Amino acid sequence: GSRKMETEAPVLAALAALIVAFIFLVLPHLRKQSSSQDDRRRQLPPGSLGLPVVGQTVGLLRALRANTAEAWLRRWASEYGPISKLSLFGLPTALLVGPAANKFLFASTALTAKTTTSFNSMVGRRNIRELAGDDHRRVRAMMLQFLKLDSVRSYVASMDDEVRHHIRAHWDGRATVAVMPSMKSLTFDIMCTVIFGLGRAEHAAVRRELSAEFQQLVRGIWAIPVNLPVTSFGKCFAASRRGRRTVAAVIDEKRAKLESGRSSPSDDLMTHMLAEGLADVEIIDNVMFMMVAAHDTTATLLTFLLRHLDGNRDAYGRVVAEQQEVARSKAPGEALSWDDLGKMKYTWSAAMETLRLVPPVFSLLKRAVEDVEFDGHLIPKGWQVLGAMNMTQWDPAIFAEPSRFEPARFESPVPPYSFVAFGGGATVCPGNEFARVEALVAMHYIVTGFKWKLADGCDGSFSRYPLPSPAQGLLIDIEPMDTAATGAAGITK
Repeated sequence: GSRKMETEAPVLAALAALIVAFIFLVLPHLRKQSSSQDDRRRQLPPGSLGLPVVGQTVGLLRALRANTAEAWLRRWASEYGPISKLSLFGLPTALLVGPAANKFLFASTALTAKTTTSFNSMVGRRNIRELAGDDHRRVRAMMLQFLKLDSVRSYVASMDDEVRHHIRAHWDGRATVAVMPSMKSLTFDIMCTVIFGLGRAEHAAVRRELSAEFQQLVRGIWAIPVNLPVTSFGKCFAASRRGRRTVAAVIDEKRAKLESGRSSPSDDLMTHMLAEGLADVEIIDNVMFMMVAAHDTTATLLTFLLRHLDGNRDAYGRVVAEQQEVARSKAPGEALSWDDLGKMKYTWSAAMETLRLVPPVFSLLKRAVEDVEFDGHLIPKGWQVLGAMNMTQWDPAIFAEPSRFEPARFESPVPPYSFVAFGGGATVCPGNEFARVEALVAMHYIVTGFKWKLADGCDGSFSRYPLPSPAQGLLIDIEPMDTAATGAAGITK
């Protein structure tokens, strides 16, 4: 027995030493670890991730369709504050609200742009929103080449030509116009001509094809990514493939022209990207991205600007007076100039007020590339970050009577990061000047050429899914202005 005890003694001693070591060394560490996990849990934003996978996605999408998303987000934010957690598209998401949140969203290097799976499927993964570092800087520099102020100044005459042509073809001689489809077609044509060098005469068929595919693929940007012929995503994805093939054929044509010396890199963005050695797939992705980003947003602005002016006759009268004054200074048929646009200050204030009330892009989606803190709460690496910018634009503490259309608000500066329709900080949208010129030229010819009012039975209601779109495309009754009475230059054939 004693021998047995002798052999067991070292084992027991070793076991005792292990227990002592565990009590003094490991246990505090484990306690610390679990308490640091508790701290981490405590630091997470308030809110709820809802049911697994589904989270709050269905609720928010339903609200977007019914145009009650503002109220949905406002309820959520009033319950949980400027930062809260929820689950969207299967991922934990931090919802940020307020001017400080807007500033953080645009300035923080811990956040990177994020697009939905559906968006990347429609547009392609090498688009500027998805690129990072040097790749992003390189592509942004190429785009800026064609969107910078000097370039945009030189586009006024060709935009003027496209607007007049569109109005002759789609407005003249009609009693009723559906504004949204008309403006989508117009902004698409302007972009084809000015940015991509697809002229009206020689590329008529290509422009028609691309326009049809784009109307379809844009509907798939927020669709649930199930690729079957019967699903919304499947139909839009097929349109995207067809659109990409059309763009690829244009690139081949541009390459042949460039190589044979019949074109130069400064002619259009596609030729410039080719000359800079960008791969075809990157050119296609960025052309797709720009078409989606540029043509729908400006079309939305113009459509809702007409709708709001119809509802506010005082503002309508001021816009008409301002545009007629510009028209009176022009010879018949003379194109607008850069200086003319500088005289359209009230019209642009009305456009800004429209963007405040109906931002074309409802929210900003980003992803945390590292742990980051906002307002005392942790946003863990890998989480989505959703900024609902229009929450500040509808905040009565920032904009008195926020639901009222009042262009005069923009005649003096608004508080920083409270109006972010064009982004903020260093990440201001590079196309904002292009959009301004496009909108002002279009408004000039609509306002000096026609009187309009909402058609009978058109109630002006709209959905926000995937972008703001009015019922019936916003039907308006139009009648030609008496140009003799106004002295307007009008649209000469």
